Amino acid sequence: MTARAAAFFRVTGRVQGVGFRVSTAHKARTLGLEGSARNCADGSVEVLAAGSREALDQLGEWLQHGPPSAVVARVESRPMEAAEVPAGFALR
Repeated sequence: MTARAAAFFRVTGRVQGVGFRVSTAHKARTLGLEGSARNCADGSVEVLAAGSREALDQLGEWLQHGPPSAVVARVESRPMEAAEVPAGFALR
């Protein structure tokens, strides 16, 4: 059985008002990840995700460009405790 890993991502650029959270949730669910995505007051999007390390890496790569209408400037990431990530995948 693959160990459950978790990561926090902060995505900056033109990532609000372009379907970024909904697209991220769809991608995460497709990869079998749980977590959440939320818009922040500074215009960034925060993503919490937990699942296999391989799936987290794939999500991290996808976040580098996001949906077609997004313009991603930067993706910051750091590991976190899987227990801190909510079940399912929620938009906040």
